[in-house]
Amino acid sequence: MSDSIEATTPQGETRRRMRWLMLAMAGAAILLAFAGWPMLRVHLQSVAVLDLVGNKPVPSWLRRFVSEPIAVRDLQLPLASGTVRARLYTPVRPKNAPAIIVLHGVHHLGIDEPRLENFATSMAACGIQVLTPELPDIKDYQVGANSIATIGESAEWMTGEDGGRPVGVLGLSFSGGLSLLAAADPQYQKDIRFVLAVGSQDEMSRVAAYYRTGEDERPDGTEEMLAPHEYGPLVLEYEHVGEFVPAQDVAAIRAVLRAHLYEDSAAERVALAKLNVTQAAEAKRLMDTTLPATRTALERVDERHADDMAAVSPHGRLATLKTPVYLLHGAGDNIIPSAETEWMASELPKRSLKAVLISPVLSHLNLDGAGPTMADQLKLVHFFAEVLHAAEVQ
Repeated sequence: MSDSIEATTPQGETRRRMRWLMLAMAGAAILLAFAGWPMLRVHLQSVAVLDLVGNKPVPSWLRRFVSEPIAVRDLQLPLASGTVRARLYTPVRPKNAPAIIVLHGVHHLGIDEPRLENFATSMAACGIQVLTPELPDIKDYQVGANSIATIGESAEWMTGEDGGRPVGVLGLSFSGGLSLLAAADPQYQKDIRFVLAVGSQDEMSRVAAYYRTGEDERPDGTEEMLAPHEYGPLVLEYEHVGEFVPAQDVAAIRAVLRAHLYEDSAAERVALAKLNVTQAAEAKRLMDTTLPATRTALERVDERHADDMAAVSPHGRLATLKTPVYLLHGAGDNIIPSAETEWMASELPKRSLKAVLISPVLSHLNLDGAGPTMADQLKLVHFFAEVLHAAEVQ
């Protein structure tokens, strides 16, 4: 999924930025008066980090709040469930910097995904250690329960490296739901200080049904109606391609789906050119996720994997969670609809749910939502400042 920034004129963008900065400065003055310097600082860092992640210019006076020099080191984490790649972003000067773990979403680049690297770098420049472990199954477009152990054991490893201090966990997309499941596991909960789930699932079977119907029920009984992005159902097809086509066609069809999900148009053309007539028809049917026949096939596969979906669903497993939780979702998310965050918020104990925000500033994981107001942007800044403050608490 590529970033897309809403087009504006240079003059309009300059005026917008000036209004934004003036409002941010006014809000900062109020915060300084009522909450003091620590909260003001994390709000200024929040503005800077969100601008950096959104590839927007950051004024020099603001950039100084995200200017800690950092060291980046590639690691092989020796976890009980197997060795995994990881990358550690460490501030050079603070010798006792708190630590967080940031988990990538479903993407073939894993910890090398540029947006993830940009976010981890920006967070480390705030004075926080950032560990990005790779989730092999998630990298291969498989949302499986194995990743829960990888998340929990990564937190365990980082806690051991950080003198026994539990760490914050930031999970993106499906990794956010899996992070909540790791925090709910008695084996790992002592190592996880808080969880931030961004654009995450509560019940996987409900998300899968949304891919077929464009509807996701909210806790109050109303329906969120939103045309699903093809990415979601294609991930499910890729994971279970052998259940959609005959065994002799699996390798050829998987190559087409893989290239499409990787957004590699050249590889996709090559893979399509290698198909015989029957395989080409199969690929065309699977690639059109709006076809009734394709949706019927998806429904059958979903029914066969109901238990697997339940294993990666926080739904029904959050009532006893003691870990502080922050929930963030894009209002127009058409990969995992925001109703999922409403479900998580309704199920979490009040003592655990620290903040929840469904924001038009976001789409799925990109800062490119449709038509956010200044108030919407300030709400996101405040939400993320709360997370930064939680990350910095020793």
